[in-house]
Amino acid sequence: MEKRAPHDMIPEAALAWHRAGKGAAIATVVETWGSAPRQAGSQLAISGEGEMIGSVSGGCVEGAVVTEALDALQDRKSRLLTFGVSDETAFAAGLACGGTIRVLVEPVGDGSEALAESLLADLIAARSAPRAVALVTRLDSWDRELCVPGQDQVVDARLKADRSGMEEEGRFIAVHNPPLRLIVVGAVHIAQPLLAIARTCGYAPTLIDPRAAFGSADRFPGETILDDWPDEALARLNPDARTAIVTLTHDPKLDDPAIRVALRSGAFYLGCLGSKKTHAKRIERLAEAGYSAEELARIHAPVGLDIGAKTPAEIAVSIIAQITQRLRL
Repeated sequence: MEKRAPHDMIPEAALAWHRAGKGAAIATVVETWGSAPRQAGSQLAISGEGEMIGSVSGGCVEGAVVTEALDALQDRKSRLLTFGVSDETAFAAGLACGGTIRVLVEPVGDGSEALAESLLADLIAARSAPRAVALVTRLDSWDRELCVPGQDQVVDARLKADRSGMEEEGRFIAVHNPPLRLIVVGAVHIAQPLLAIARTCGYAPTLIDPRAAFGSADRFPGETILDDWPDEALARLNPDARTAIVTLTHDPKLDDPAIRVALRSGAFYLGCLGSKKTHAKRIERLAEAGYSAEELARIHAPVGLDIGAKTPAEIAVSIIAQITQRLRL
């Protein structure tokens, strides 16, 4: 199982609170207009004791949402809330950025309008597998169902785009894709901030380096580290369309085998550290090995956006920025 970032454990936290007898509600952004701070699908879990995890507005309207969530735990009714700059409650809570959001608040457990414990448990089981799944809610009737790929073309399109949102028929589709992954080849200094930043951005990172002195737990505490040869490790990890790969060793004996696997994988991003001169030599080697110009064009090198980065941490920021750009644009 890929590890999810703490901010992506909203359903899991809600179910745990509910089963512990605290009560729980989940708030989900279903629509946004203007410069709303959080996108559709963003979630906040609230326990009956006022504990919170996640966010629906970056802090702007959380207080008002928590109040509504606690009320929902009492009356067992789901509700749709709208916050905007013209709404006195929202303005008092600080939403002065010119945006508007609609938030769905659902109590977990019993009640005809509530999110059933069994359905939430099934959702979490799919997330744990991990398998792509969508929770579809009809806002006019509060009917809910889980949809898997191949079951509904509209849901399939949203899963592929990784974008939750409303449909014209009044359905809200909450997308739950497997975690994004970042595979880093080379336990060099840049990898230390890179893995930390990636996890903050929602990636499940894996570090590959067969050199024991580099890929040690002392240098990378708590990280998943593979000491296999890079091509063998990558083949087992089976990069897919939710995987980014970065090579950092500077050593062709380590980087090239990984790049060869990555180029013919489903990974959405491949970035390689090295100067323009180093990359030109890399391209020559790969072309001689039979890789096409189209395949070689997939490589982002020198890796990272050109932001003038100098330190390892700054370079890591530039790499994550480029990965984000490739993923989202």
